[in-house]
Amino acid sequence: MSAPVITTLLVANRGEIACRVMRTAKAMGLTTVAVHSATDRDARHSREADICVDLGGSKAAESYLQIDKLIAAARASGAQAIHPGYGFLSENAGFARAIEQAGLVFLGPPASAIDAMGSKSAAKALMETAGVPLVPGYHGEAQDLETFRTAAERIGYPVLLKATAGGGGKGMKVVEDVSQLAEALASAQREALSSFGDSRMLVEKYLLKPRHVEIQVFADRHGNCLYLNERDCSIQRRHQKVVEEAPAPGLSPSLRQAMGEAAVRAAQAIGYVGAGTVEFLLDSRGEFFFMEMNTRLQVEHPVTEAITGLDLVAWQIRVAQGEPLPITQAQVPLRGHAIEVRLYAEDPGNDFLPATGHLALYRESCAGPGRRVDSGVEEGDEISPFYDPMLGKLIAWGEDREQARLRLLGMLDEFAIGGLKTNIAFLRRIVAHPAFAAAELDTGFIPRYQTQLLTEPGELDDDFWFAAAQAFALGLRPQMRPDDAGSPWSDSAGLRLGLPNEITLHLSCDDQDRAVTLDITNAAAVLKDERLMIERNGLRRSHRAIHQGGHLYLQWEGQLHRVELYDPLAAAEASHGHHGGLAAPMNGSIVRVLVSPGQAVEAGTQLVVLEAMKMEHSIRAPHAGVIKALYCQEGEMVSEGSTLIAFEE
Repeated sequence: MSAPVITTLLVANRGEIACRVMRTAKAMGLTTVAVHSATDRDARHSREADICVDLGGSKAAESYLQIDKLIAAARASGAQAIHPGYGFLSENAGFARAIEQAGLVFLGPPASAIDAMGSKSAAKALMETAGVPLVPGYHGEAQDLETFRTAAERIGYPVLLKATAGGGGKGMKVVEDVSQLAEALASAQREALSSFGDSRMLVEKYLLKPRHVEIQVFADRHGNCLYLNERDCSIQRRHQKVVEEAPAPGLSPSLRQAMGEAAVRAAQAIGYVGAGTVEFLLDSRGEFFFMEMNTRLQVEHPVTEAITGLDLVAWQIRVAQGEPLPITQAQVPLRGHAIEVRLYAEDPGNDFLPATGHLALYRESCAGPGRRVDSGVEEGDEISPFYDPMLGKLIAWGEDREQARLRLLGMLDEFAIGGLKTNIAFLRRIVAHPAFAAAELDTGFIPRYQTQLLTEPGELDDDFWFAAAQAFALGLRPQMRPDDAGSPWSDSAGLRLGLPNEITLHLSCDDQDRAVTLDITNAAAVLKDERLMIERNGLRRSHRAIHQGGHLYLQWEGQLHRVELYDPLAAAEASHGHHGGLAAPMNGSIVRVLVSPGQAVEAGTQLVVLEAMKMEHSIRAPHAGVIKALYCQEGEMVSEGSTLIAFEE
């Protein structure tokens, strides 16, 4: 059979991974095809593609998870090959088979390999046969509550429930004791079904202080397979990675080789082809346990590309066309160190709840040596509740780990996002933390240091309000006479007969407000090119200050603050809040309503389950009380802030 020739590539995904795959495809001279839901019609990946195909619908189940629609889109656009990205159908054997049966090329492993490793249960059984050490657990077919209760008691609490068909933290719950098991199992099964179309679960021992170290493998159709070093992905929230780096700090060459060779054996045992990742848990004694294999390209693949100088998407395309791997294991480079952080639309201070809304301000870090940004959004985009909240990734490379870390801090300082909550300040605190600088890594990093990483916004000091008032006043000047910059009325420090030489601005920021009086005849600040230069007490400091949509975005002590003119009517309305009611913490869909009007409940009782961005969020009773009324029903879409339940103490 002759090798397939690929001239047009369809990317069956969205967001930053779709943009990243198309970037390499375009560099190789291929025509790119994007698919999109109705919600994503004007999304960045749709705008950047050569051809777009509308899948319709809004939810993933109506669009990106529709195999027939994706095959039809490939045929209509003339694409010979489909790249699945990650998430969605990337590890769905049925999708791989459907592509093959349609006479198209799947840029992933054979369906048989996905079958073998796509189910965590089957993969663990296979590894057990191959002699790879496993974490104690239950990976069987029976899925009833009693089976899991018996298994958990045998393993010993705490245990970890995991979806057999997925990853990325979806369908994953830590259970501390038997009283939590039933609720956690039901919720994890719903999440797994929603995200992967498969509700099956496994349970395993939840190890304390392990490191999450994974091996990037790559195989061709000629029997060659090699490993491209390793990545440490230990720093996680909600069992989902937020910081990844390569190589793993402190890993000896002998341990790297042992883990790499084990990963290659696992891939060869299932006839693997293409890019894959074998994930291990590494304990403090240097023992490693097989966790799972991801039969796709990983979110964190850029750090591997940074330390090897290779383009893994280009390798995927060439291998799919029948080409052999271009290098041998002995030729795999390992140069310097790379660190990646995942930028999410979420609120770290509120249990990392996803955030939705209008991306009013979006400025990426400056390009340069050792700096890379993979993103899927642009300023003005809408972040919907239907998909994963990741906006993009920042990747820094350096000759050593410290150079990469400092470079990444600089990139985070340069990034500016406004209009919705993000984790950018949280990421900066992680990368700047002394324990991270010392490479003291394990999966408990965030919980251990959460008081330092999840700091509550403190009271803004006088210097902040003075700088904000200066920047706000300077930003208003062009609005006075935009048609005539030379007019004296365009200068707030100009002569005003009979008027005072001071102005007072009443500003608000982060639920705080302050009236600031400025002497407009004594200019202490200059605003130029979105930089505020301000001099006080003999010191002149520079701050980023961006005027956008009537708001001021001022960078202060490593965090971007949105400042606006104080509105007493809006403040009065907000102070009333939802007295006596429980509101939706984000835009989303009501999955379950567990109470009825008149019902008495105890503190902590689960009342409503809301699904947003492929994750479930429980709304619980803040104290004992009575349900007075319900304002939501199952299947309904609700907006952030809308009252769901009238609740009386």
